[in-house]
Amino acid sequence: MAVRLDGLAVPVIAAPMAGGASTPELVAAVNRAGGLGFLAAGYRSATAMTEQVALVRTSGDRPFGVNLFVPAPPGDRAAVAAYRERLRPEAEQWGVTLPEDIGPDRDDWEAKLAALLADPVPVVSYTFGLPTAEEAAALRAVGTLQIGTVTTPEEAQAAQAVGMDALCVQGPEAGGHRGTHRVADPPGELPLLELLPAVREVTALPLIAAGGIGDGAAIAAALRAGAVAVQLGTALLRADESGASAAHRAALTGLPDTTVTRAFTGRPARGLRNAFIDRHGPYAPPAYPEVHHLTAPLRVAATRRGDTTAMHLWAGTAHHLAEPGPAEAIVADLWRAARG
Repeated sequence: MAVRLDGLAVPVIAAPMAGGASTPELVAAVNRAGGLGFLAAGYRSATAMTEQVALVRTSGDRPFGVNLFVPAPPGDRAAVAAYRERLRPEAEQWGVTLPEDIGPDRDDWEAKLAALLADPVPVVSYTFGLPTAEEAAALRAVGTLQIGTVTTPEEAQAAQAVGMDALCVQGPEAGGHRGTHRVADPPGELPLLELLPAVREVTALPLIAAGGIGDGAAIAAALRAGAVAVQLGTALLRADESGASAAHRAALTGLPDTTVTRAFTGRPARGLRNAFIDRHGPYAPPAYPEVHHLTAPLRVAATRRGDTTAMHLWAGTAHHLAEPGPAEAIVADLWRAARG
């Protein structure tokens, strides 16, 4: 089914939230509301991705998307080793073992592309970079609409040059990882409502607004600023269909501040500020996914014990506005408020 982002009944896209928050059920619920649901293929194998695609297809025939993480060059092994030594006492305290030798990880990129070419989905988006022009052309040839995540006008120009059909413009207010195309790039600080027109100056592609959008007024403002749709992530974390943990859901209304940190993954990401970030954030090297794998045992242990002082609690700046309930109703209520 052909997709027009400016033709959605409700111009709301479910942000692909890797690590479990995005579920096939959440995709289906946002689709029922008239928006566009997205699966997060990051951290999943190609096989796990195709299993989730099959589950979404059983829920109806509405278009949906799949988000891919673009692999990065290997990080600085010495810097990762130094960060491991810093984390070792904490690992010993909680009885977990940190990986000693973290090899290359392309997030099953080639297998995922092959699967999406063999059995195309309506929409594919990219985070952390862009496919090659040849890869983009291959997906275009099978009818897939492609969206590049960008955080600067320069990234927007690169996305247009490689053949993207639309851009997800991610402002600094966004929860989770910033979509910078290079791991070491400092994340931009231009607010979303200023970033949108800055990107519009360099491209005529349809723009999706992402970052800190938590109520009807923010949706309306983003659409007035030139977006054809908005992308909601944190606003859906407390939804019934979300895969977020109970501790994460509770922290959205219990912890007051967010900050951008490399402490958990090596990439800048906005989350609820906690003690782990304060202890280790200044020392985390710009090495992704190496730091992600290094801290994984600590994060798993913290999640198991519900310890919000040590969990990665991704959240945007409007986290306090997130409401519980069915995602379909959350989207409908937000869109109703946006229309005034």
